[in-house]
Amino acid sequence: MLNDQQLSQLIEDALVARNPRGMAQVQPALAPGYCLRAAQILQACVHNKSAATVLIGTGFPVVGTFETDGPVGTIALYECLEALGAVPVIVCGQPLVGALAGRYRTHTLKVGHHQHVKADTMAALEEFKPQAIVSIERPGQAQDGGYYNMRGESISEGTACFDGFMKWAQCPTIAVGDGGNEIGMGNVTQALQELNIVPSLTTADELIVADVSNWGAYGMIAFLGLWHQQDLLAKIDPLAILKYLSNLGSVDGVTRINQLTEDGLPVSEGQSVIEELRRITGFSV
Repeated sequence: MLNDQQLSQLIEDALVARNPRGMAQVQPALAPGYCLRAAQILQACVHNKSAATVLIGTGFPVVGTFETDGPVGTIALYECLEALGAVPVIVCGQPLVGALAGRYRTHTLKVGHHQHVKADTMAALEEFKPQAIVSIERPGQAQDGGYYNMRGESISEGTACFDGFMKWAQCPTIAVGDGGNEIGMGNVTQALQELNIVPSLTTADELIVADVSNWGAYGMIAFLGLWHQQDLLAKIDPLAILKYLSNLGSVDGVTRINQLTEDGLPVSEGQSVIEELRRITGFSV
């Protein structure tokens, strides 16, 4: 019988097993058990009798719209947390926030207006009083304060700033990334030096690295399902979420095409990761 720390190591390894962008080389820079520790932060929220609020930041701008990586995992985590009694709120800028607002609780970040970021962020933190904050595939500020995509191109004008939520919140913060330019990657700055990217310096209390950031959300859900004795991962339908997002105008972050893929990978890869995590946590053989 494996303990939670051993299960976390298996989950963490599964999340970087394909290694398209070097996250398997970054993984050793993190103290093992990061999926477990991140899930424990969320577990405290669902055990909170006052219906704790969890802010989930997502949305990476690509060619004037948003990419599929990030929102898929965010929606999966949102629905999981809501089912367990928490109050999740998706935090992002346009056009993603407008696309999701009809179905989910959202909070709007101002795109490209970074001069009033602290005031806006502090106002949002006071309004929501979150017990935890999660960032899933959000651009993170580089050394020059700007934002860059995986090709090293500046995307600052089209990016809303979520970094302040990680810097100024008084609650635990979690970040998920898959390339080195996302929020949270400031935790592993030295390990990013070999990657051909403009790295983010924004940190988080816990960082989860994954081959596709959506999958990092599944790693946390795996533990929540285990602890609540519910097969929560089996309830996730990545294809259905991708179809929903595609109808709202999403694109694949790698191909920049409106298609049912995540970072250039077919949906079957994400489904395979879910099945592997179900096997690790004992819900599948």
